[in-house]
Amino acid sequence: MTPIHKLKIGVMGSASGPQISDPHARAMAKKLGEEIGKRGHIFINGACPGLPHDALLAAKAAGAFTVGISPAFSEYEHVNEYKSPLDNDMLIYTGQGFMERDVVNIRSSDGVIFISGGIGTLNELTIAYDEGRPMGILTGTGGISSAIRHVITDLCLRAIPPNMVFDDDPAKLLDKLEVAIHKFPLPIHEDGRIIDKPEGRRDVPTNLGEKNPG
Repeated sequence: MTPIHKLKIGVMGSASGPQISDPHARAMAKKLGEEIGKRGHIFINGACPGLPHDALLAAKAAGAFTVGISPAFSEYEHVNEYKSPLDNDMLIYTGQGFMERDVVNIRSSDGVIFISGGIGTLNELTIAYDEGRPMGILTGTGGISSAIRHVITDLCLRAIPPNMVFDDDPAKLLDKLEVAIHKFPLPIHEDGRIIDKPEGRRDVPTNLGEKNPG
């Protein structure tokens, strides 16, 4: 019998920049973390400061087990070179830097939520998009999360996939993401949702249902 595991929810977003001073974005990050903890999910982030750290502290306070995927090689490098906190219950030191760490972060999560964010968060979004990972966009928090529809549909001329959901309320967003995680199991190459093409494009197959959920 296959065991039932807790859902692993990744939280990606602004670790620095003006967004982390936005009181609304910080309040939403804390509410998001609290919801993840209350639901008994495992919390994952990039072991970074900023909004993901606000969410982490709230998740821990609500009882979540928290995992941090660090770009650093060691605790010393994590603290002294990356200037990052040690508050996660478990820290995994990848030694791979930011970009490669992002891949590990995404692949470790059953679903990923994006809150505000800049260039680094956009990198995480494109990884999650190309790999078919369920994604939740916390709108109204500034940064990339408030422009994702525009970036995907207008600038990149791609479709919003059916496992990408949107809401400006963290609790409602988690409701939608939980549905997407169970409705759209993680893809494998054989089912057509991950396609390696020479031109680097991945189109959303029409048989996956509606293209504008949430």
